[in-house]
Amino acid sequence: MITKLKNYKICKGAFKYIGLMFKFKIENNLIFEFKKEDIYPVHMFFVFFPIDVVYLNKDKVVIEIKENLKPFSYYKPKNKARYIIELEKNFIKKNKIKITDKIQF
Repeated sequence: MITKLKNYKICKGAFKYIGLMFKFKIENNLIFEFKKEDIYPVHMFFVFFPIDVVYLNKDKVVIEIKENLKPFSYYKPKNKARYIIELEKNFIKKNKIKITDKIQF
């Protein structure tokens, strides 16, 4: 399945390390783009609401998902990714996103 992501912001540079910190809701889905595939943990320090997280490889194929990541928690993925997408809670379930799906943005 292919999902077209709308209402997003691509994070590069210094903003990549701030993400949703100190926010109280998601205004845009955040796409974190890295130069190479690697293990990129997500921390929820100073994020005050749960989110869904999708990890993509270089071809924008879903390789790992984490639903309902809680505030002030930490998640280390098992797979190397090139993109991380932070989404509103329940986005994965509502859009029926699964491993091997492709995300377009």
